[in-house]
Amino acid sequence: MTAKAGALLCVVAVALMARHAHAADLAVLRNGFSIRHDHHQEMGATTRLFFFVDDSSFTDVPTEEIASYEKDLSLPAPTPAPSTASVTLGSQTSASKVPINEVVNTASATFHLDPDLVNSVIHAESGFNAHAVSPKGARGLMQLMPGTANQLGVNDVFDPEANVTGGSRYLRELLERYNFDLVKALAAYNAGPDRVEQYQGVPPFRETRAYVARIVHEYNTKKIAQEKAAAKQKQLSAHAATKPPSKTLLHPPKATPVGTTVASQSQP
Repeated sequence: MTAKAGALLCVVAVALMARHAHAADLAVLRNGFSIRHDHHQEMGATTRLFFFVDDSSFTDVPTEEIASYEKDLSLPAPTPAPSTASVTLGSQTSASKVPINEVVNTASATFHLDPDLVNSVIHAESGFNAHAVSPKGARGLMQLMPGTANQLGVNDVFDPEANVTGGSRYLRELLERYNFDLVKALAAYNAGPDRVEQYQGVPPFRETRAYVARIVHEYNTKKIAQEKAAAKQKQLSAHAATKPPSKTLLHPPKATPVGTTVASQSQP
């Protein structure tokens, strides 16, 4: 009993030390991204990564997608967020109270972009993980590099609204720069405008080519599906408009009541 009690006290002490540590952890994912967090909890097939000491914000990641954990001593651990500001963003918990679809729609309308395109970029960049950090240091939903974020006026790259607004603005600037050549704009978003100009098009980098191909394919798939749905709806509407009106059914005359018939037959 004494040994068990001592072991339990040690576990509690270690847990308290971890919760008050100044260093955060990095969950290194198999896709190359890493998620900075305070502590984590494995729940079978899912691992919960807590961003703050007080468990006010977290995200769930498939356990099999986590390759390893590392200490991140470069920055102090994040301070707890107010409990009223913690709101789920898809599978993520974020300081933004606005749903991700509204964030994307607003940013897309502001910079005259197709929301489907912005969503495809976010999917390729971060998998809709608002706290994603790439090996090169890109952060947030649209994976803004610190220098780019500063130029765009994004103070908090992990805030979904700020990140998507900045990323959408940057994407619009690239589209205008390359005369709305989507392929070049996407290549510049991934590899940088200097590389696109150096190679007069998509750089011969496997990562960039796969990135552009993935977004274009996903975006085109969405558009094709929408066109098919619209064509089907149009066809149904046209069919309903040209359909001949249903024939009016002729109802047979009502049968004469038995009592009346008997009475009429009884008359002389």
